[in-house]
Amino acid sequence: NSKLQMFLLLSKSVKGSANAKLISDALSSPGVYVFSELAEAHNVVEASTMPEVAPYYALLRIFLYGTYKDYLDNQQHLPQLNDAQRTKLRHLSIVTLSETSRTLPYNVLQNQLDMPNVRMLEDLIIDAIYQGVVYGKLDQRKQQFQVETAMGRDLLPEQVIQTIHALKVWSNNTKTVLEAIDDQIRVANEVMKSKQAESEDYER
Repeated sequence: NSKLQMFLLLSKSVKGSANAKLISDALSSPGVYVFSELAEAHNVVEASTMPEVAPYYALLRIFLYGTYKDYLDNQQHLPQLNDAQRTKLRHLSIVTLSETSRTLPYNVLQNQLDMPNVRMLEDLIIDAIYQGVVYGKLDQRKQQFQVETAMGRDLLPEQVIQTIHALKVWSNNTKTVLEAIDDQIRVANEVMKSKQAESEDYER
């Protein structure tokens, strides 16, 4: 993510408690929606257990893997979100919700994102579409958001393992299908050759 690069460069010189502001600025920055490289940056990790930085590092992890509801459930231990961060975390939460269902009813979204009314919810979704976070159609009649595509979020380590396993399974299945197709082509060619030979014998 090119927009994250500035913060990765800064992380090489920022030390100690100053990492709290670095994290907060990255979470506020327009267009930055993927944070794993920042969370793994040496100086950030080194400072992550400091009392001044730990709450911000915990907040960073929610932006990495969590949802707005996760934030609300733990907000007494976390820094207060500014408007930009609140909007961004809600955008990311829509992505997470779309992983389990491509049809997202407005009432579910309002509950999960703590949105007081439909107008504000639709404005949020339109902004998420504009930012390239999700693409889809608002259905005001059915009161739902139909997601077509969504950006990929940072993966938890165990999710990475699951993804690798799924790719291996897919690869093995693809190999099996291709082998089956090759067998069918070979059989079809043999049948065709046999019929051609029979036809030649008959013509003689």
